[in-house]
Amino acid sequence: FNSTGYTMGTYYNQSGNTYASWSWRANGGTTSTNTQGSEDSTVQVDPSGGFSIVKWTGTSDSWGNAITVGHGLSSAPNVILGKKYLGNADEWQCFFSDYGGASIGGSNAASNSMVLNSTAAVYTNQSYKGFGGVMPTSTVFTVDGNNLNGASDTIIAYCFANIEGYIKSGTYVGNGNADNSFVYTGFRPAFVLTKGVRSGDGWNIHDDATSPSNVADTVLQPNTANAELSNYNIDILSNGFKVRDADGDLGSNGVTYIYLAFAENPFQYSLAR
Repeated sequence: FNSTGYTMGTYYNQSGNTYASWSWRANGGTTSTNTQGSEDSTVQVDPSGGFSIVKWTGTSDSWGNAITVGHGLSSAPNVILGKKYLGNADEWQCFFSDYGGASIGGSNAASNSMVLNSTAAVYTNQSYKGFGGVMPTSTVFTVDGNNLNGASDTIIAYCFANIEGYIKSGTYVGNGNADNSFVYTGFRPAFVLTKGVRSGDGWNIHDDATSPSNVADTVLQPNTANAELSNYNIDILSNGFKVRDADGDLGSNGVTYIYLAFAENPFQYSLAR
């Protein structure tokens, strides 16, 4: 990584292949120690206050020994994507603050989780609450168990808080028609991540680089090793996105879908062109 971009090794530079990447400039590589949680963390925070990279070391493989971790944002994160990266192997654990009208376990969204590398339904088993059943605050989030608090494991998390004109997460409900739900974000999305909360629905990434014009019909799926898939139709609009597909991964009747969307730049921090 450098001040203007990054250099790719051979694995992502194979002859004849086309690649996509999505990059967030956090804080120019400058990190700090956050002591607001029960365990210290190392954070790098986007100047907008809506995105941070958080690293910490787990303390216990056993469930019921939750810790808190400082995230460095200016408000409580709405989405957290967490994973071990040193130590034992494990799945991605994802917190979303809103599941709409979908059935969840426990009394709040933090009593549930999603798995980014899987088509599994929202996980509601109350014996294993990766985010401790405690909603994040403006300073910390809670983690528990071997997934995000494994003893001596090093864990990374990407935290996102809704920022007007830049970041928006939430839910929508499909209607089973090609003329499907409109989702208001308040900006033109450059990136949209979606997933149905039921089992079998894949995660889908639409972006305005691989689909520069409407209908945006191609996706990459974090839960598969597939190349780009087609006929996953949405329109990317000036103030949100419109689902144009009755496909189960995007708009089945009555199914709740979570989403995370980004503008190209936060308006007040946008770069001149």
